[in-house]
Amino acid sequence: MKKIVLTGGGTAGHVTPNIALMPELKNRGYDISYIGSYEGMEKGMIMETKTPYYGIATGKLRRYFDLKNFTDPFRIIKGYFEARSRLKKIHPDVVFSKGGFVAVPVVRAAHALKIPVIIHESDMTPGLANKLCIPVASKVCCNFPETLKYLPSDKAVLSGSPIRSELFEGDRSRGLHFCGLTSDKPVILIMGGSLGAVAVNEAVRAVLPELLKDFQVIHLCGKGKTDKSLNNVTGYVQYEFIKEELRDLLAAADLIISRAGANAICEILALRKPNILIPLPAAASRGDQILNAESFQKQGFSYLLPEEEITNEKFLDTIHQVYSDRENYQKQMASSQQNQAIPIIADLIDQLASV
Repeated sequence: MKKIVLTGGGTAGHVTPNIALMPELKNRGYDISYIGSYEGMEKGMIMETKTPYYGIATGKLRRYFDLKNFTDPFRIIKGYFEARSRLKKIHPDVVFSKGGFVAVPVVRAAHALKIPVIIHESDMTPGLANKLCIPVASKVCCNFPETLKYLPSDKAVLSGSPIRSELFEGDRSRGLHFCGLTSDKPVILIMGGSLGAVAVNEAVRAVLPELLKDFQVIHLCGKGKTDKSLNNVTGYVQYEFIKEELRDLLAAADLIISRAGANAICEILALRKPNILIPLPAAASRGDQILNAESFQKQGFSYLLPEEEITNEKFLDTIHQVYSDRENYQKQMASSQQNQAIPIIADLIDQLASV
């Protein structure tokens, strides 16, 4: 049996694509193992899949001053030797990395052991962790056409992002029933990412009375960010976080308002949902969400609404505009070639595993 080690962690976006790949890899006869951090969020997510999980020490390389900068390099070195030892025991045919700093020692150790590596870059421009991995990777997959210019031409593959198959199994009527909503008004789904988004939450609530005249709203607010005063408002439901029922809520949505994390917007693209993207501002990130959203707007998949430009009037106008133009957005998304990530990546894995 062929063996593969998956790695990646730190955020859900570094883990869920790996989970999405697992069924196809199993169908192709792979024995799958996962290397992540000792107690990162990836551990719980992967253990739910019953996949063998091995923890290593991790550290982060920062571009800014932090006292941990003095200790994390030693953790990274420790993680490298732990990853090397684990890879020797597993003896995989190939390693697939979804990124994050936990992946750096795994990828580097695999290269030292002459195990071929494929990495996946979610964002428009490679982050620091993947920049450290690209030189030793055999192939580098990416989500955006614009990313190709940042990658070695002999390694770059425009694949899109692996999407969990269960997201395509959602049921609109089940989603409406779960939320207590009706079928006579369109539904807007608000998603602020796994931690929620205060600015997006405030923008939605500021226009809620006007919004509910024409729409119903499902609001995923983030932990501790619900507003109890809105609990009994007709046509509005709010949740801190949704897991199992998310596929049904996505199916129920006629329009999605979201941050612009790469994994989230690739799922929106695959589901062909008209959407408004409100990326994290540059002051709160390295600017990757802005670039992601700009690419999707350029390709006709999304409407980009910068957080700093939101006013009540503009927010409402944008929502009505995108909803009225929803068929054009759906048509553009249907024409995308970025929806075949799983077979593309699995084929690359097969090629390298047979070398």
